[in-house]
Amino acid sequence: MAVRKLKPSTPGQRHKIIGAFETITASAPEKSLVFGANKSGGRNNTGKMTMRYIGGGHKRKYRVIDFKRNKDGVPAVVKTIEYDPNRSARIALLFYADGEKRYILAPNGLQVGQTVISGADVAPEVGNSLPMQNMPLGTLIHNIELRPGQGAALVRSAGVFAQLTSREDKYAIVKLPSGELRKILAACKATVGVVGNSDHALEKSGKAGRSRWLGRRPRNRGVAMNPVDHPMGGGEGRASGGHPRSRKGLLAKGYKTRHPKKQTSQYIIERRKK
Repeated sequence: MAVRKLKPSTPGQRHKIIGAFETITASAPEKSLVFGANKSGGRNNTGKMTMRYIGGGHKRKYRVIDFKRNKDGVPAVVKTIEYDPNRSARIALLFYADGEKRYILAPNGLQVGQTVISGADVAPEVGNSLPMQNMPLGTLIHNIELRPGQGAALVRSAGVFAQLTSREDKYAIVKLPSGELRKILAACKATVGVVGNSDHALEKSGKAGRSRWLGRRPRNRGVAMNPVDHPMGGGEGRASGGHPRSRKGLLAKGYKTRHPKKQTSQYIIERRKK
């Protein structure tokens, strides 16, 4: 995977760096796995705006991704690597031996024509999904479940990976991309490999209009508002606004906002690096 820097024929292209689509092998998605996706524009079911700075953007269709990988023992051939507008990673279309088709996140190194499989006793090779209790220590993984059978919840963005460091009783000790060291039930499934499209972090939009295409509206700073609109607003001249906080008054930038008695804290061995 590589990135492209364009010749600046317009001001918006001067700093624009976009991903190269050389790994993508199909221009249209699999129809049976695609559904229309409606946008809320940040409004709830009564029409009230509950999330600001959301609206517009290009129309998208949602690709159904198989995060559970529960089709055990049935080999599947990678048919295509495709673009997905709903996530930073690329997706791969699998054709299973029994005729079923499913999308998965495409890890680095996954090629068209390659065979992948999921199950308890499969080989820990790129693209295969198996419980962490059956993986060798040190394996780089992604698509990690938090509860067995629930489906992957962790490590799904482009270029990220976690590492299986050790096992302790019925738990696997996993180092997450944030640096957090955490216990996860060893019976939970994960997929071997690193999520593809790792050059996504190098991309630069080049202009504000690309944010509008993604459905992001302009965001104004709290210190530029009036006191009625934001806790950091008001003041004569360019006032700093006091300690950073959210519009609802929740402190930010250094203040710990995680509940000290949160039930899942018992599974965190080491907090993420700041």
